[in-house]
Amino acid sequence: MAVTAQQVKELREATGAGMLDCKKALEQTNGDMEAAVTYLREKGIAKAAKKADRIAAEGLCNFVVDGDVAVLYELNSETDFVAKNDKFLSLLDKVGQTILLSGATSTEEALAATVDGKTVEVLLSEATATIGEKITLRRVTRVTKQASQLFGAYRHMGGRIVSLALLNGGDDAVAKDIAMHVAAQKPLYLDQTQISADFIAKEKDILLHQAIEENSKEAKPKPQNILEKMVEGRLNKQLKEICLLNQPFVKNPDETVEQYVKNSKSEVVSFIRLEIGEGIEKKETDFAKEVMEQVRA
Repeated sequence: MAVTAQQVKELREATGAGMLDCKKALEQTNGDMEAAVTYLREKGIAKAAKKADRIAAEGLCNFVVDGDVAVLYELNSETDFVAKNDKFLSLLDKVGQTILLSGATSTEEALAATVDGKTVEVLLSEATATIGEKITLRRVTRVTKQASQLFGAYRHMGGRIVSLALLNGGDDAVAKDIAMHVAAQKPLYLDQTQISADFIAKEKDILLHQAIEENSKEAKPKPQNILEKMVEGRLNKQLKEICLLNQPFVKNPDETVEQYVKNSKSEVVSFIRLEIGEGIEKKETDFAKEVMEQVRA
């Protein structure tokens, strides 16, 4: 099939690979974007496809903690200017309190929650009309802890990133430290037991293809058994990097998070991290073009 310039552009943005490499990858995979990303990674041309790196939706994330209940949510706007607006900040707080009191556990339930005789969905529609930008609610999460457990919550850059850690044992300072670490280091899993076998198998296959590609360029290629050991080492390193307990603790890289909580006589039960705009593609805006169009109007 014919590969379009737009497909090449999207693949390049997703992987950082060169245009010709992207074009070849798409041709080899009949235009399948996901397969093309895997092809580039196998060739060692792209390390990973991280859609999160292309995120740009604006707004703020927030959390509300009341006793044994915590709510984390994201309120989006079109620009960061609006996110600093007093009306938006007031709306952010009002929505959070409404979600908390309503018992909502999802975005759908949160939008249906009522405050002052109006649903949150109506409230957001009115705010959109008043503020002048589309305001949306997404990623609502409710966490309930036992009385003996601890919450650690952290807000970074006013809510660009928020995180929540749930611990057994320890104290408020330890819980806050873990929440800060989660915000800074962006772990995907608590430990390796949470990683699916399919994910591990796919990553191992990609790493093997990378190793074979590298080996083919060596003056003295390594035997297969050495390649397999290299792949196992790389895979273990990669898995540790995405697991909270295996990561070097951000306040003391000489010890892992697991060692830190163990020394603090505590245990991490779970964690949540929200970063504004994750998973949303931002529309590219040519401001110069917009200004010229206004001038000509």
